[in-house]
Amino acid sequence: MTTVTSSRDLPHPAREEIRLEAVLHALSDPMRLQIVRELATDGGELTCSHFDLPVTKSTTTHHFRVLRESGVIRQVYRGTAKMNGLRRDDLDDLFPGLLGTLLGAAARQAGRLGGA
Repeated sequence: MTTVTSSRDLPHPAREEIRLEAVLHALSDPMRLQIVRELATDGGELTCSHFDLPVTKSTTTHHFRVLRESGVIRQVYRGTAKMNGLRRDDLDDLFPGLLGTLLGAAARQAGRLGGA
């Protein structure tokens, strides 16, 4: 069950609540896929301001919310910064090979299309 303990805690689905269709939907958007690729490359937590997306701040906030609510990322406040981390262990346990395959395919596509 999704829980929130304080006004600064953000709701996340519990591991057993993460659904494949929600993950696939979250990763179907190019901006969200870019966020996940950067998180996977870094391997740790990154602030929202780290990401240089060609969209408005409100749209960026929406993308992070979709990723969080689908269970792809975890967001936590550290002081005033909202930190983002990939829920790789949860995703790999629930859907073995899925994230690695999607990230590999995204990297090949970016190379083919000349993107980052």
